Parts: sequence; structure tokens; C-alpha cells
Amino acid sequence: MLPVINAMNLSIPGLSSLGGIGTPTSPLTSAGGTPAPFSDLMTDAVGQVNQLETQASTAVTGLMSGTGVDVHQAMIATEKASMAFELTLAVRNKAVQAYQSVIGMQF
Repeated sequence: MLPVINAMNLSIPGLSSLGGIGTPTSPLTSAGGTPAPFSDLMTDAVGQVNQLETQASTAVTGLMSGTGVDVHQAMIATEKASMAFELTLAVRNKAVQAYQSVIGMQF
């Protein structure tokens, strides 16, 4: 599951029903149980968004070529990819905004 979506699942119970994206591991810890760096979380999120985009592209191509992909499958894949991208972009924007706030602080 996207690390960002996993973090959202902790705070918004209804999101866990979306499922179907990645694995149900904790996004906030690395393999050794230590906190994962933010850069690793974002790298994983971007990789998984890319995977969803690829799946959506494959579904749409299959729909257009008539290879047995239903319209609803292509739409679901496209919406998953779109939502994952928008969520990742929103998290990135908030991180940049937080960085700019810290840089603007006077000590």
C-alpha cells in the first residue's frame, strides 16, 4: 500500500476499504523497526504511483484493443492512479510548505 495512504488509513478509518494497493505493512518503520526516513517514504510512494499509472495505461490499452478488459476495470485502474498521484502531490506540497516555513523562521 502507498505509504502515504497507509498513514491516512491510521487517521481516516474508511480509507482501508479502498485496498488493492501494495502490501499492508507499516509505512512509518523500516525493516529493522526503526523510523523510515521521509525520503524513503516518498521514493516508495512515487514508485507505487508509477506502478498504478502503468496498470492504468495497460488497462486502457487493453480496453481500446478489445483484449477482454471491461470498461469498469479500466476506469477503476485510472481513478486509483489519479487519486494516488493527487495524494502524493498534496503530501509533497505540504512538505515543501513546511520546509519553506522552517527556512523562513528567525532564531
